[in-house]
Amino acid sequence: MSDIFSEVDEELRREQLRKLWEGYGVYLIAACVLLVAAVGGWRTYEWFEAKKAAESGSAFQAAAALAAEGKNKEAEEAFAKLASTGTTSYRTLAKFREAAELARRDTKAAVAIYDSLAADASAGRVLQDMAALRAGTILVDTAPYSEIAQRLEPLTASDRTFRHSARGSLALAAWRAKDIAAMRRWSDMVLADTETPTGTRGQIQMLLALSDADKKS
Repeated sequence: MSDIFSEVDEELRREQLRKLWEGYGVYLIAACVLLVAAVGGWRTYEWFEAKKAAESGSAFQAAAALAAEGKNKEAEEAFAKLASTGTTSYRTLAKFREAAELARRDTKAAVAIYDSLAADASAGRVLQDMAALRAGTILVDTAPYSEIAQRLEPLTASDRTFRHSARGSLALAAWRAKDIAAMRRWSDMVLADTETPTGTRGQIQMLLALSDADKKS
């Protein structure tokens, strides 16, 4: 008797499966096809991105080699090309290097690139601060102290990565502008911070010595 019931149950299950297949089989096949296509598409995308990243890496190394050989114009052009065609991370790095090469002959253009990087929130605050610092450093010799202060003061807060360099650059800009009060303010901040790097501390001590010498002359 139990065998008969088992056969009936089996037959019912087959009938239910047949009805399900007739009603939804096409959708099941379509779902499987879409899944395979999606996996294949993702794998293709990953391969393409890896290939593009490798190409960008090679292009960056080639441009850096040109810079090391003193071929600054060629390096500048290579970095500029990579900045527009490379992967996202290499575009940012290439812009930094392009600006560095440009600074040798066209400070205005270099500062413009650094300013664009400093304004790019997608780069992250550390890279934004680095760009702002480099722009300010380029302008220390030519721009008025008020402009340098406007650019670099936000970087001097205790939680900013490049605060030591920013304070040192502000002290130098103030000294060049003969603003002794501002120079002392930034110098004191540099010397009072126990985390100030030795190199920056030494530069400020030399600047103070020069300032004292100016007073005596």
